[in-house]
Order: sequence, then structure tokens, then C-alpha cells
Amino acid sequence: MILGRVLGNVVATQKNPRYEGARVMLVQPLNPDGTPRGAQMLALDSVDAGEGDVVIVVQEGWSASTAATGEPGAAIDSAIVGVVDFIEEV
Repeated sequence: MILGRVLGNVVATQKNPRYEGARVMLVQPLNPDGTPRGAQMLALDSVDAGEGDVVIVVQEGWSASTAATGEPGAAIDSAIVGVVDFIEEV
């Protein structure tokens, strides 16, 4: 799983019918302290995340596909599966 911040919504006028109604979001991966880490990525939103939200992203085909579309086997690499309320460091 990857911690990230939603930077915005990606508009696609055409996409595979299997993804109809799914939102594609631009996500910046984060370190636990909130600093950016690595390259930005696209992820299908399965939890109604919004711009600025800190989120949990899965980047594994089977989990991402099932979370984003409700069906296994879709060609999805990354999906937002949670919105983070707070991070408690121990």
C-alpha cells in the first residue's frame, strides 16, 4: 500500500466501458511525514476521495481491480482504497 495525496481529477472523455462512472485521480505518493516521494501516479477512486485528501492506494492488479470496479480481472494498476483521517506515529 502507498500513502498519497490527491492532486486532482483526471478527465477522460473516452474510456473502457468497464470503467464507466469510475473517477481517475492524480496522486502524489507521500512519506509518512507528509513530504512528497517519487513520481505522481493515476489511480481509480473507489472511496469518493477529493482533491487534497491523504489516501491509501493499492498498486497490485487484483486488489486494485476489485476495489475500483467490484470485479476482478480489470486492467487497473492502482486504486484508492481509503481516505486517511490522521497518522499516529509511535
